[in-house]
Amino acid sequence: MRTLTFGFSPCPNDTFAFHALVHGLVDAPFGVEPVLLDIEELNRRAHTGELDLTKLSVGAFAGVGERYRLLRSGAALGRGVGPLVVAREERPVDGARVAIPGYETTAFLLFRLAYPGHGEIAELRYDRILDAVAGGDADAGLIIHESRFTYADHGLTRIADLGEWWEGETGLPVPLAGICARAGLEEADAAEAAIQASVEYAFAHPEASREYVRAHSQELSDEVCDRHIALYVNEFSVDLADEGLAAIERLVGLPPAR
Repeated sequence: MRTLTFGFSPCPNDTFAFHALVHGLVDAPFGVEPVLLDIEELNRRAHTGELDLTKLSVGAFAGVGERYRLLRSGAALGRGVGPLVVAREERPVDGARVAIPGYETTAFLLFRLAYPGHGEIAELRYDRILDAVAGGDADAGLIIHESRFTYADHGLTRIADLGEWWEGETGLPVPLAGICARAGLEEADAAEAAIQASVEYAFAHPEASREYVRAHSQELSDEVCDRHIALYVNEFSVDLADEGLAAIERLVGLPPAR
């Protein structure tokens, strides 16, 4: 049986959703070698087509070109899930020195659309942004993943919600990331079905992945992990459907690859 490399993040939503596939709990005509990396690192690696299957920021789709095609299962979309901009105190976003989690992230694409007059940008790994803002190294931070649940613990306040902005502008869910198959991959259709089955298994057996999630959650509490999963894993993770595909097309200005 052939083994496919599958890149996804160590965040609770991904380890929850893909636990069953990685551990052989759903049928698949291939094995899986998980490659757990920060989303921006996955975005960068996609430029060389290194991984067979990979999670990618929707904001990175255009730069990847024809190297990958989007699958309908495993995506991260939704309402009320958008990136936040936080600061030590209320202040305008325009003109601020902003720490971002990556130039190819969907978060930064949304930020540029909402705030074309933004000030200086500093790229940091997503889990270092809160400390950078709290310590005064940046005026504001663009936060993703579990940081949206913990920024108040750092004495920070929300100054913008890019999800609210996007939904107000478009009426569509926020398209954060999708699972893509390397162009020409023979197992692409089978991978789409297996990933869908893995997400459905996760919903049917929510405790099965608990240890796997905890092992990769960077010492997050079970409560934060559960909130993270509940926010980012939803019906769009099972199948993008027409609304999810429309949201992606609206954001990147390009039709999805299938």
